[in-house]
Amino acid sequence: MEFSDPTRARGLRMIEDFRPRMGRRYASGRNYDRGAGQHNAVSCLSPWLRRRLVTEREVVTAALEDHGLEGAEKFVQEVVWRGYFKGWLERRPSVWTAYRTGLAADYAALEKDRRLRKDVEAAETGTTGLDCFDAWARELTDTGYLHNHARMWFASIWIFTLELPWRLGADFFYRHLLDGDPASNTLGWRWVAGLHTRGKPYQAQAWNISKFTNQRFQPRDTDLAPVAASLDYTEAEGLPTVVPIREVTAPDPAQPSVLLVTEEDCRLEDYKPDRFDLRATATLAASHLRSDRAVSPNVTAFEEGALRDATQRIAPNAVAMQAGDARDLARLASQAGARQIVTGYVPEGPLRDWLNEASPVLKEHEVTLAEWRRDWDEAIWPHATAGFFKVKQKIPRIIDDLQVAR
Repeated sequence: MEFSDPTRARGLRMIEDFRPRMGRRYASGRNYDRGAGQHNAVSCLSPWLRRRLVTEREVVTAALEDHGLEGAEKFVQEVVWRGYFKGWLERRPSVWTAYRTGLAADYAALEKDRRLRKDVEAAETGTTGLDCFDAWARELTDTGYLHNHARMWFASIWIFTLELPWRLGADFFYRHLLDGDPASNTLGWRWVAGLHTRGKPYQAQAWNISKFTNQRFQPRDTDLAPVAASLDYTEAEGLPTVVPIREVTAPDPAQPSVLLVTEEDCRLEDYKPDRFDLRATATLAASHLRSDRAVSPNVTAFEEGALRDATQRIAPNAVAMQAGDARDLARLASQAGARQIVTGYVPEGPLRDWLNEASPVLKEHEVTLAEWRRDWDEAIWPHATAGFFKVKQKIPRIIDDLQVAR
């Protein structure tokens, strides 16, 4: 599988190629990690879905048209998981803040601990001596992708066998994953650690790795931690209270506007922006905000390509910007004579943090930030208050409410 074409056209071709396998073949083969370039039992659409070069609605529609809800149940659930995690973090935004604060503390500790630095370096470079783990580390850094089952095994080994800080592992993933998403990545690592589903950590087991890699790797039981003790002690106060979904300022077609394209939504033509008095269009690159450490060139190149593809479909002469000095964005709007910046909804994560910090500057220039939020998110997020089971039960109703063809 190649990840060198971050365009909507490529994503649509991938949907068509994979749709015959979105049913029972996916259900029976999805847990098998066949190695780099051999992930034929899964769609590998996540880098395109993450940026909405193709949308969840389009993917689920294809699955239901060919297999029906019963036949495509597992595939549809996996697509909905991404929406669930995004909604869960929207309802508990302090978890993201705590992650970033804790990560800064972890890196400060790393600077003072030579042994820990050595162990983290071995894990990140794939030189721990544990064959399966090392192969996954190299696949991740080389390709920007890992099979979901491998992500779970990797995180479990990082936390419980190598006994490394979980946030450093989450940051390693986030710096390298082409589909890196603040919600899915952070909450996925928390889930493995036993912090998301409280007291239920995920334990990597030798037999499971052997079976679902088709014996490609055969670790011994003694290679892995025998008991995965939960990390609940790190959050003795428990989970924060669920808060209402953040309200947005709806775009006003009567206002002179700047259209802003970010990797959070590269399909803005769905909102018919030609209805607006658009004075300028800009892209805002933000992958560098993922971490204080260097983000993989694979990630930045994919983002750049996705933004370029998005604007070629709606505004080929868009201004390319980077999330740096907020005054640049405010000046662009002012110079264009715009009173509002219109963009796709930006959920919790580093770009949301940056926009929050930029808000006072935009207000000084009397520029309003307005967002479109997709009905897919509106349908899932109200149910994302606890575990996935609550959302899973609602999937038939969600599909009906969204009028997705069955």
